[in-house]
Amino acid sequence: MRKNLLSVFALLLGTLFLFLGNGLHGLLLPMRGAHEGYATTLLGLLGTSWASGFVLGCLLAPKIVKRIGHVRAFSGFASLIAIIALLTGILVDPIWWVALRAVTGFSIAGTSMIIESWLNERATNESRGAIFSLYVAITLFGVVGGQMMVPLGDIGTPILFMVAGILYCLAMLPTTLSTAASPQPLKQVRLDIPALFRTSPVACVGIVLIGIANGAFGTLGAVFGAEAGLTASSIALMMSVTIFAGAVMQLPAGRVSDRVDRRYVLAALSAVAAASGLFMFVLQPASVTPLLIVIALYGAAANALYPIAVSHANDFASPEDFVKVSGGLLLLYGIGTIIGPTLGGPVMSTVGPYALFLVTFAAHLLISAYAIFRSRRRAALPAVAREAFTNPGTLTTPESLRLSPRASQDTGSHPTTEDGK
Repeated sequence: MRKNLLSVFALLLGTLFLFLGNGLHGLLLPMRGAHEGYATTLLGLLGTSWASGFVLGCLLAPKIVKRIGHVRAFSGFASLIAIIALLTGILVDPIWWVALRAVTGFSIAGTSMIIESWLNERATNESRGAIFSLYVAITLFGVVGGQMMVPLGDIGTPILFMVAGILYCLAMLPTTLSTAASPQPLKQVRLDIPALFRTSPVACVGIVLIGIANGAFGTLGAVFGAEAGLTASSIALMMSVTIFAGAVMQLPAGRVSDRVDRRYVLAALSAVAAASGLFMFVLQPASVTPLLIVIALYGAAANALYPIAVSHANDFASPEDFVKVSGGLLLLYGIGTIIGPTLGGPVMSTVGPYALFLVTFAAHLLISAYAIFRSRRRAALPAVAREAFTNPGTLTTPESLRLSPRASQDTGSHPTTEDGK
């Protein structure tokens, strides 16, 4: 086991630097934009642009990797990300930022898929669980660590943009300097979204709505914090608290869903997230401590929804279809994250910063209502017939699905998509 983990140490180190840069740059842009007084609608388009580029990257990057190879593709993608991080510190203009953010999303998808395919190539059935857990932990701590760097510098200067560029360059070194053989070319399978909807309507509708809520908060949470008068350190803490609270909640919520109809668990968690959002919108807590408490409750409920929805879909699918089903849901989630910031920006501009939680409230309320409605239309599987909940962690691209221990049941198909199907 130790030998297997040591063999992927360089890749995991590169992953850490990549997600440190993602956490820093992803939070820095909306905070700097709010500092410059840019319209909330424009800042919301940063998230829309990134998510659009990311979805396209999941669809098209495998073709680029297949054409030029893993090492060259990774170097090219990482170079683009680093250049854009520096450019956004120089070209302080929202239109440029929106355009460049799409390229960043595309390139992040490419770099993540290459790292994940490399890890998957090194993983054995014995080490897969440990490698997957380490990868999930590193992505989590990388994003949070990057976010917590924001208060260490002045967001009104280019310094933090330069730090983000350095982190992205450091992410390039481990894979570029590695002497290990490149993994096999990325393969593609078709994802049948209509068939997936027939298999689990709740999962499909719920995942899109989860993406809308998470996309809105993930992009505009920092803008909300700035307009609500929070300091840079409080904003970074707020965004990090939601991630940690969701990570802590996933396992206990998943265990409950093994014993209770998962649709009821989805409905209950969504109701808690909706109530938290409504509380934020109506009462608008100005003090940092109560605000963070409510945000932690919101994050615990909202960020536990995705894995339970995936598990519910897989309950009604064959075990060998895990990659195909989860890959389709990941694509739907990406579509939701495109919609969320697009809706959230204008709503916040019209109603005020706390209206961000009006958007999340509406999305979570719809999830809860639809889950209850569907529970009346189809009987739940008996507990003994369900697969045990497996926490998928913070999946980044369809390639990360193959790294999951559950993918060992798959017949070898690859989760990346072709022609958007």
